[in-house]
Amino acid sequence: MTAHTPAPASSGATPAHPAPAPAWLARHEHFLLDLDGTLIRENEPMEGAADLLHRLDGRYVVVSNNSTDTAQGLSRRLARLGLRISPDKLVLAGQLTIDFLASSRPRARLQLLGSIALRRYARRQGCVLVEQSPDLVVLALDKRFTYAKLSAAANAVAGGAELVATNGDLHHPAPGDARVPETGTLLHAVAACAGIAPTLVVGKPENMLFAEGLRRLGARPEDTLVIGDNPATDAQGAARLGMRYLLLGRGPEADSISPAALLALDHAGHVQAPAQAAANLNIA
Repeated sequence: MTAHTPAPASSGATPAHPAPAPAWLARHEHFLLDLDGTLIRENEPMEGAADLLHRLDGRYVVVSNNSTDTAQGLSRRLARLGLRISPDKLVLAGQLTIDFLASSRPRARLQLLGSIALRRYARRQGCVLVEQSPDLVVLALDKRFTYAKLSAAANAVAGGAELVATNGDLHHPAPGDARVPETGTLLHAVAACAGIAPTLVVGKPENMLFAEGLRRLGARPEDTLVIGDNPATDAQGAARLGMRYLLLGRGPEADSISPAALLALDHAGHVQAPAQAAANLNIA
């Protein structure tokens, strides 16, 4: 009778298998990310923002209605928050507005209400900035906005100048669910006083920012997911161009509370904007 030879003892270790990619990540080749309320809240990074950027490295561009910063300056500010995003991955409404006007209206006289950084950028692009008798009143987020500026801008528009806005957002989120007044709030004041709507609004949900983001990625809308927080800008703009989207935040339309939670969300993305998005566009 032959003695039984025991099998070698098992180590008990289970081969490691990486978790499958969530449906939204597996389905899309490229991603357009919002900034405020999606990656940061004012000067605080959101939970998991750095991990999300790492996971999407080489496949994303940030498209933001930010009209305060230039891409170079914002890239440096984000780096101090631990979010490393190169300037070429930042498509900003303020900067894109200036680029568009410098190209399409090179000799126009601009009354630009905006940050020092944006005004300096406009001059570098060859724009003619004036305080009186403008051809265009260009409204960005101006944290030094005053009654005198409101009066000058409204009267210029009432007198025949075109009104151009970088974006129509009424506010963006800050820590503690506070609201930071945005360009759209100032736009409503100027347009209401002048009695004239803007001839051009560059930012989301309009197409220009999304189109530039897609161009930089070399991407097709059907292969691209928009990740944002605003149903009226991110969701509505994505749906208009045939892109799927997911929303972050605490509102009823939100899919996830943070970038960290998004990385565990197995959802392919929405095709149609929320029912109220079209009715709640923050555009004068």
